[in-house]
Formats: sequence, structure tokens, C-alpha cells
Amino acid sequence: MPDLELVTDTLSQLGSHPNVGAALVISLGCEGSNADEIATRIAATGRPVEKIVMQELGGTSATIHAGIDIVQKMAIAISAQQRSEASLDEVVMGIKCGSSDTTSGLSSNMVIGQMTDQIVDAPGTVIFGETTEFMGAEHILARGGRTPEVGQRIYEIVDAMEKRAMAIGVDMRNGQPTAGNIKGGLSTIEEKSLGAINKSGSRTIEGVIEYQDVVPGKGLWIKDSPGFEPEILTGIAASGAQAMVFSTGRGAPQGFPIMPVIKICGNPRTYQNLSHEMDVDAGQIILGNKSLDQVTEQCLQKLMRVLSGELTKSEAINYNRTMDIHTRGPKI
Repeated sequence: MPDLELVTDTLSQLGSHPNVGAALVISLGCEGSNADEIATRIAATGRPVEKIVMQELGGTSATIHAGIDIVQKMAIAISAQQRSEASLDEVVMGIKCGSSDTTSGLSSNMVIGQMTDQIVDAPGTVIFGETTEFMGAEHILARGGRTPEVGQRIYEIVDAMEKRAMAIGVDMRNGQPTAGNIKGGLSTIEEKSLGAINKSGSRTIEGVIEYQDVVPGKGLWIKDSPGFEPEILTGIAASGAQAMVFSTGRGAPQGFPIMPVIKICGNPRTYQNLSHEMDVDAGQIILGNKSLDQVTEQCLQKLMRVLSGELTKSEAINYNRTMDIHTRGPKI
């Protein structure tokens, strides 16, 4: 089934992620996804990998104990690995916005847009998604496609997303943003989308990839994906993104287990209220205390430090343990 293949592909990509040194695959023993294939594909990358089966080991407790022993040996085996210098052209950055308000499109999304341009020019790689955040602005993104076919594909993924919603009685295009978005001053889906796409910058879009796909080359890429945080963070990590920069106005604190998530807050009040969760205060642009260029440089330096081992705030408070895989079921 397509969804089982998607889960197998996604887990294989996560186990092969640049930030993962070794992987333990835990199988119940009768699941639909292919644990043997997952382990084989991870092993093909040269990483240490083992698979254990709960039904064969004797249940949860025995599996936990066996897993702890295996992971201890793996941790020792990879402990001698050392960091090496890398340049900006080797960076693969994921971008997202969430819990948006009026400041998001005016400050934090603009900062990420400038970061995107600089990394793409390096030339590095940037991946963005949230197909639901394109509605009303898809024509702008389509104009930025490398070819007419890329532009057409952008229209197609938005149309498919809208049809899936309509099939269950939801009118996305004539709907309104979430209650939190409205409270933050956003009035329509189109207004939200116009602010959201600012984070993709101004460079050419190379193509559209599927949820489980690894990014195929350098440049700016769209991943057809939902906006729900645990699902899109998983999808962007499966692409091979070494870190993500995440714009928020009202404050979205969630991180991810294997991909550091840097929270760039566009609202200075939110940054004050959630200072233990937000990494960078882009609201200083709104207050006139810093320029867009200054905050962009601040965020680039923060990204470089995080890629060099500095903890993000979500990592420091351990709010980075959740992941979920987006599935779609039969095509409509």
C-alpha cells in the first residue's frame, strides 16, 4: 500500500539523516512497514544499525533492556567521530512558519527569506513546504519555478490539497485562518499565505518533491507537505535538512529529535513572554531597534553555531521528542 511504502521510505531516510550516527530499528514483528528494508537501507549508508523484534524478545520490558544494551555499544562505537569544517554551500536548511501573526510576514519570515537567498547563492540547499500555506499565493510561487513544468506542479499540489479537504466537506479557500492566527491579526487565508511565502526568499524554485523524498540537489525546493508541526518537521528532516529555521509570531516552541529547530520570533512581546523557548528576537525589526539585514546576520550566525553543536532552546528544555509521519490514503 502507498502509505506503508511512504512510512518505510520516511523511516529509512530518518535513519540515514546526516545528524544520525547509528540506528536501532525496533519491530513489533507484524507491522505493515518493512523493518528489514529500513535496516538494510540505513546499513547501506555505512552507519551501524541493528534490528530487534519485540515479539521474539518477549515483550516490552525485554525489548527495552536489549535496546539499551545495543545503543550503549553503538554510542561507544561512534564516540570517536569528530566534527570537520564545512562551508555554507554544504548546508541543507529547512524552513517553516507556525503560530503566525501579523509580525510574522513583516519580520521573521522576511529574515528567513534573506537567509534562504544567501544559502541558495552559496550555493547551498533550502527546503520549504506547508502546501496549505500556499493558497491564494500559489501564482506567485509558480512564477518562480525553474521551468513551466515546475510552476504547473505547484498549482497541482495546491489543487490536490484543496480537493482532499473538499472531499470531507472542508472549504479551504473560503475558510479563515486558525483562531490563534485571527487573534494575532490575520484576517484571511490569502493574507496568511502572502506572509508565509516571504520565508522562501526570491530565488528560483528548482522543483517539487514528495513528502518522503530526499532533496535531489542544490538550490530552493518545495516539499509537498502539511502544515501540522510534527508531520512537516518529520518530512523536512527526511529530506536531509541538517537544521530548520522556524518563524513564529505568537510562539510555537516545538523542536525535533534529530534536527535542531531554531525559533525566530517576529513579535517582541511574544519573545519576552516565551524567552525560554524562542531563539532569536526578530521583533526588534518591528520596534525599529535593528534592521532586517542585522537580524538576518544574527540568525545566520546562530545557524552556524547550532550546526557546530550549540543547543537550541527547544533542545535545552527537551521539547524535541515528538515526530509523526504524514500519510494520505487513497488518491482522490
